[in-house]
Amino acid sequence: MELLILAFDHRGSFLEKMFGIKAREPTQEETETICDYKRMIYEGFVESVRDKKEGRGILVDEQFGSGILEDAKKNGIIFAMPCEKSGQDEFDFDYGSAFPVHIQKFNPDYVKVLVRFNPEGNDEINFRQMEKLKKLDNYLKLSGRKLLFELLVPATERQLAGGKEKYDAEIRPKLMVRAMKMIQDYAIEPDIWKLEGVDKAEDSQALVTQAQASGRNAGVVTLGRGESKEKVAEWLKVGAKIPGIIGFAVGRTIFWEPLEGYKNNKFSRDDAVRMIADNYSGFVKLWQDEKNGQ
Repeated sequence: MELLILAFDHRGSFLEKMFGIKAREPTQEETETICDYKRMIYEGFVESVRDKKEGRGILVDEQFGSGILEDAKKNGIIFAMPCEKSGQDEFDFDYGSAFPVHIQKFNPDYVKVLVRFNPEGNDEINFRQMEKLKKLDNYLKLSGRKLLFELLVPATERQLAGGKEKYDAEIRPKLMVRAMKMIQDYAIEPDIWKLEGVDKAEDSQALVTQAQASGRNAGVVTLGRGESKEKVAEWLKVGAKIPGIIGFAVGRTIFWEPLEGYKNNKFSRDDAVRMIADNYSGFVKLWQDEKNGQ
């Protein structure tokens, strides 16, 4: 199995960093503009997968991408949609207890959650999050749907004492494994883990080993975290060689520069769409070349 996702379910961060909209809802006009920007990303994806859709997919939100979700469904494109409230440090449902209604409306291939979870962080918050996530997991298993679990492990102040680079290289990978085990021990069973990249092959292997502990058959995809193309390429090269890492879910690294250039009148709309298509295709090629040992 292979899953190569163009992720553009960003909401709060997209509003603030692309459009300067913070602590308020966008106007109708702003909403239409944001929806059009997301449509450009989707057009870039469609352009890049014209000849091959298998194993290629998108992750987009209902708020600004409902038309995209409907089009993807109609055209047989793999798609995932988030169910977490955007921009929260603690996981909560975007539509509260009505979350199943929204999932049923679009019937995505994967329901995605983003969870910030540090095993050495706040125990009370970790417990509250797992309680809600267990509720979601139960619903998905009963309704035959799949869970795409994005795990972020934000550093505590103490963990950052040696600097961010040391945290990312030496501390975070082990914390990720511990977090995954805690979540599994709470009987929450992701079908796919969407994880931050790691620099060392042995750390990648440890993540897969935990994802598949006790006979589980969960896969792992590497997320981009908005890093440079070079950094994301490094992570993908490491992951592509590890059985059980089945692809990537990269977003801002692919679409941010083209959209910002379009917004600042540096590129035409067609140019921005083409750049997004090229960026996505470039990561697909990199992944497959590394996977095939080329």
